[in-house]
Amino acid sequence: MATETTFRARRLPRLPLVLAGSVALAVAVTAASVWAGGGAAVEIPGIEDAGALTAWGLPVARTLADAAAVATVGALLLVVVLLPGGKKLSPTQLRYLNWAAAAAALWAVAAVAALVFTLSDLFARPVGEIVSPAVVADFVATDAQGRSYALMAGAAGLIATLGVGIGTARWARLALVLAVAGMLPPAFTGHSSSAGNHDAAVTSLALHLVGVAVWVGGLVFVLIVAARREERAADAVRRFSPLAAWALLAVAASGVVNAVVRFPSLGEVFTSRYGLMVLAKAGALAALGVIGWWHRRRTLPALKDGRWRGFVRLAAGELLLMAAAVGLAVGLSRTPAPGAGDASLSPTEELLGFAMPPPLGDFPWTPLFTQWHFDPLFAFGTAAAGLLYLAGVWKLRARGDKWPVGRTISWLLGLAVTVLATMSGLNTYGKVLFSVHMGQHMILAMTVPILLVLGAPATLALRALPAAPKGEPDGPREMLMKLLHSRYVKVISHPVVASVLFIASAFVVYYSSLFETLMRSHLGHMFMLVHFLAVGLLFFWVVIGIDPGPRRPPHLGRLFVLILTMPFHSWFSISLMSSTALIGEGWWSALDRPWVEYPMDDQYDAGAIAWATGDIPVLITTIILAIQWARSDQREARRVDRQIDRGDGNDPLAAYNAYLAGLHARDRRPTGPVPPPRAPESTGESTTSPIRPTAPDLGKES
Repeated sequence: MATETTFRARRLPRLPLVLAGSVALAVAVTAASVWAGGGAAVEIPGIEDAGALTAWGLPVARTLADAAAVATVGALLLVVVLLPGGKKLSPTQLRYLNWAAAAAALWAVAAVAALVFTLSDLFARPVGEIVSPAVVADFVATDAQGRSYALMAGAAGLIATLGVGIGTARWARLALVLAVAGMLPPAFTGHSSSAGNHDAAVTSLALHLVGVAVWVGGLVFVLIVAARREERAADAVRRFSPLAAWALLAVAASGVVNAVVRFPSLGEVFTSRYGLMVLAKAGALAALGVIGWWHRRRTLPALKDGRWRGFVRLAAGELLLMAAAVGLAVGLSRTPAPGAGDASLSPTEELLGFAMPPPLGDFPWTPLFTQWHFDPLFAFGTAAAGLLYLAGVWKLRARGDKWPVGRTISWLLGLAVTVLATMSGLNTYGKVLFSVHMGQHMILAMTVPILLVLGAPATLALRALPAAPKGEPDGPREMLMKLLHSRYVKVISHPVVASVLFIASAFVVYYSSLFETLMRSHLGHMFMLVHFLAVGLLFFWVVIGIDPGPRRPPHLGRLFVLILTMPFHSWFSISLMSSTALIGEGWWSALDRPWVEYPMDDQYDAGAIAWATGDIPVLITTIILAIQWARSDQREARRVDRQIDRGDGNDPLAAYNAYLAGLHARDRRPTGPVPPPRAPESTGESTTSPIRPTAPDLGKES
């Protein structure tokens, strides 16, 4: 005990030094990498220059903004996920929520500074000459980088302003979502957005940023609660360990994809400055992976015995190494990638992210199966979903439990169809032809959900995940149960709500300017595809879902929901075929499609595809629902038979027979007027209610 007290007293004063040293190291590595990569401005005679303040102030401002953003995400992650708590935040959680607000304030200031320096850098004018409210407002309104930094500053300012007043876990979760979203806008500008396959580039960079924020920010605050020996610090460390492993995997995989997109050849990795910096960052990442493995092997088991010294020391070294990696990342953003200025993209390539594909031609439309483009979000998402599902099945089989093979096949087949719809020629031509886009929409909204819902992933997770010991904080299994029976899920899983979302989303997207807006950016197009998949999963979960939920209508009610919903889908399809206005006209006219002569014919084909491909899933769903209904009746009959065989007192058949006997006895009762009660005969015994004497009958003899 004395050793631990001495350790705490000696370590706490050094903790601010470790944090300050990490920030200083990140800034120093940023400056060194900018200089080594050639990202600093070089003064050329006769050409105006933004000046040394902008050349060095921009990377420093970006570094401070990144560090503050990571700290904000880490503090909110600690409050929401790592520290156990209830609906109301504990005093410890409230204290670290204030830390998040302070970090968000620094983030907002650094983001504004980065916006100003970026404006100075783009116009090649010193800050004092270019900065004015009108110029800054125009830069934010017209330039993608200006909007990205403005959105980042707005999100950070909102968290800093309202964060100190948050007192419940629900609002803290919303603040965490806002912080993560505030980090993403810069991913859609800069090197990634100008790459040849910018769809893969920006998606991988977004995943990279989220992984880094969760990993670095979580480690910072896990180190803080460990050094301060906060209550439940050991729980926070144990919860962070698997989260850090997934974040490391996301950072490594997205980094590989981003590097492959930017390098024209493998040789550039070893011969260019950009490639050498990527190798240095990869080396730091590998070292961090080794440290994480050591944590799992040595320091985490030692926490059970109350030994914190090894964990805190190793985590402090890990944090310094992470700071160097963050500095390298900022330096990379200022370093020209190999071949970045060799060729300019055509307007069509800038819109699509790839060259215009060849015409489909006649049947069998071979390009639909040959024009593949890698998408990290759907690739990594489906891979993780498949591996987790198979891990759950393996765990059940290892302990002797059974899991239907049909469910596994259905889940894996649904993931395979998702990959086909989002990375094959269906996705490529879905941006060029409205008819192909509609086919992609129907697959994601009506085919994939049926397969995934029949896989019953939530049921598998509830059976495979271990239950938290009594008295311990909720684990993943308990969190999943709370989510499935939460008020939010109860509302959106109502049959009426699920049906309205399923049908109304198509009308809202296509019969407004939203479709054209979403098609003009990769983020918008990706959001549209994910939305169609999500509303399809929700609707078919209500109709044929196997997983438990807060509201499960009877089979007749599910059939009624299906019958009422499908006419609206047919109405949508007919409206497309009969429409005289071209949907998304601005988007289609911006593309150079010499082999598309009549866009209205393509729109008519889109309506026909929506109608034809909608009937088949409905028929399949009806058959599945009928089978589930029959099996449910069979299970109920077997349950009743078992109760009868056991002779239980709760025999439903015996209770029903007794009910019928009671009805029969009631029917046999007389229905005439009820006779008045007769006076009791005298027995010579005293009664508690003596008979009142009456007047003598004068008509009789005495």
